[in-house]
Amino acid sequence: MANEQCATAVLLDDKEAPSDSQLKNKQYGDSREFDPDFKGPVAKRSCTDVLCCMVFIVFITGYIFLGLIAWVHGDPRRVAYPTDSKGHFCGQKGTPNENKSILFYFNLFSCTSPSVMINLQCPTTQICVSKCPEKFLTYVEMQLPFRRDKNSWEYYNQFCKTPITQPAKSLSQVIMDDDCPTAIFPSKPFLRRCFPDFSTKNGTLTVGNKTAFEDGNGKTRSATELKAAAKNINRVLHAKAIGIKVFEDYATTWYWILIALTIAMLLSWMFLLLLRFIAGFLFWLFVLGVIGIIGFGIWHCYQEYSNLQELPNSHLKIYDLGIQTDIRMYFELRQTWLIFMIILSVLEVLVILMLIFLRTRIRISIALLKEGSKAIGYVPTTLIYPVLTFILLSICISYWAVIAVYLATSGVPVYKVVNQDGQCKYENKTCDPEVFNGTEISKACPHARCNFAFYGGNSLYHQYVTVLQIFNLFVFLWLINFVIALGQCALAGAFASYYWALRKPDDIPPHPLFTAFGRAIRYHTGSLAFGSLILALIQLFRITLEYLDKRIKDHQNNVSKFLQHCLKCCFWCLEKVVKFLNRNAYVMIAIYGRSFCRSARDAFDLLIRNILKIAVLDKVTEFVLVLGKILVSGCIGVLGFLLFTQRISIFIEGSTSLNYYWVPLLTVIVGSYLVAHGFFSVYAMCIDTIFICFLEDLERNDGSAERPYYMNQSLMKILEVKRTHAKKE
Repeated sequence: MANEQCATAVLLDDKEAPSDSQLKNKQYGDSREFDPDFKGPVAKRSCTDVLCCMVFIVFITGYIFLGLIAWVHGDPRRVAYPTDSKGHFCGQKGTPNENKSILFYFNLFSCTSPSVMINLQCPTTQICVSKCPEKFLTYVEMQLPFRRDKNSWEYYNQFCKTPITQPAKSLSQVIMDDDCPTAIFPSKPFLRRCFPDFSTKNGTLTVGNKTAFEDGNGKTRSATELKAAAKNINRVLHAKAIGIKVFEDYATTWYWILIALTIAMLLSWMFLLLLRFIAGFLFWLFVLGVIGIIGFGIWHCYQEYSNLQELPNSHLKIYDLGIQTDIRMYFELRQTWLIFMIILSVLEVLVILMLIFLRTRIRISIALLKEGSKAIGYVPTTLIYPVLTFILLSICISYWAVIAVYLATSGVPVYKVVNQDGQCKYENKTCDPEVFNGTEISKACPHARCNFAFYGGNSLYHQYVTVLQIFNLFVFLWLINFVIALGQCALAGAFASYYWALRKPDDIPPHPLFTAFGRAIRYHTGSLAFGSLILALIQLFRITLEYLDKRIKDHQNNVSKFLQHCLKCCFWCLEKVVKFLNRNAYVMIAIYGRSFCRSARDAFDLLIRNILKIAVLDKVTEFVLVLGKILVSGCIGVLGFLLFTQRISIFIEGSTSLNYYWVPLLTVIVGSYLVAHGFFSVYAMCIDTIFICFLEDLERNDGSAERPYYMNQSLMKILEVKRTHAKKE
């Protein structure tokens, strides 16, 4: 007995001896029904988690059916076109409003904010016009010129609900009948709606170069009052100007962005392939590259900080400047560059300290990097798989977005009673515009109007639109997690086929990725759906918490806020734990072909028996991969910075002055990081799979001729696996 236990003992990097449970499993077999003839991923399989597979298919069928229903009832034109007070679209082809694509508000002073106007709930009459007013005019002012010149009325008449031959009605009658606006003032179209043409002249807010004007009711209004009526409108319009400048920058640099992303893809691919031969060298190149990039950032921040010393107002604090839409103003402050320099310096120190204290474990992770690079070299099709995942995820996201839009635009026009003075007891009641003038509401509230509010209805379908939106979100989360789970299981199966080949690459089965993908779809759809269902439920609950937090944020006490944050933290941690367990469960499914719960239990037991190895090796390897992503995005970021700031003019022909150079710069940095993440995610799955197979190999085999190890000899050497041969009795 002692000799047999000695024969199965292994010693890893931390010189830890196998536990009693390991020896027992080696001798008697564990819950996985130990098979001494195990030669890799099981070929003969049966369908797993059939019930969950059936439920998943039912939900997918219901999701398709929901899309058909939403398509029948929804109308996305209600999002694309503004709607007047009668519920008619502005600018829709084939209608009387075909040439009237802009929405005009009779009395903008009754609107409290731009968000109210965009939601079509401003308590004033709204009509479709072909263009916005360009000058100041009042209804009373138009009555006198009309007596001398009949054509003077034509310009004002285009802003009335119906064509009127002459301004014969009195002002009070016009207000009562709501036929025409009492006044118009210069406006510009924004989001297909006429908004005031605000500008600043010598520090004073003006509208059409005027600071005061008549409102048509005998009152003199100021531009400040109009701005208060249309709250934050100037900021929104300024945001539009920023958006135009950003679009111009993208139009100028789009080809350079594509080139940068292509270079990022080539860099990522090259790094993965080179890791097979010079993993150690590339790792230290990663480290020095990251340290160098951060150091360059510190130097640049210091240079900017020093150059701003003699400039006026550079000593101001960010707090004194407040919130500004022009981000360049912050870069003119010394404090901004000082903060950046401190952050980069702290980051530099942290990276150096991590390298010092983890230098021993880094050598172990390099072994896994080499083995993972070899596996990808023998199964190169795995590098193309992220493209398939991206396509499937794009389909899911597009389908969800389309259904959400169609559900949101389902229904018929609903009209509500609106009153400008807000003193009508029937306010916000449903009404019928066709007969509204003859109802008691019109008599009780002479100034009330029956205006379009939103799209809805009283049918069973319209009553459950919110529930259908929740169902749409839930199935979307389920599908997203299923696509990711399918990719992880397929990649794990391909890399497991590589590991369990005794003579590499001769014993690797043909087309391992295609075979693993087919097995996952044919036999384990239910298991993958089971794991993704758990994640979808957790994510749905987290989204619900965020929604409730936004809705009741201003009505919470300290206790409820504390509980809310605790729940968010707990479910965030739960999601991370479930993702980690699911990832390893999919590896076990790919190898053994068992159900999700069985595979999750086996993976959990395996991880618990090797908790120290997992905690160190997994995180160090993850750190190495993160360094690779940072290096790729950092290299592209430095090249982009030199290019977009015209530091390297050799590649630039003509003038390429940008409004905000940081817009394309951030685009290439984030884009290159995502490209690198796609490649390195395959690599991370490869290393996780190989490490789990390595642990399984240690527990199943003893290195003898009858039960040899399947791991690579270099991996055994670097991981310091030592075997004691059994002595003959």
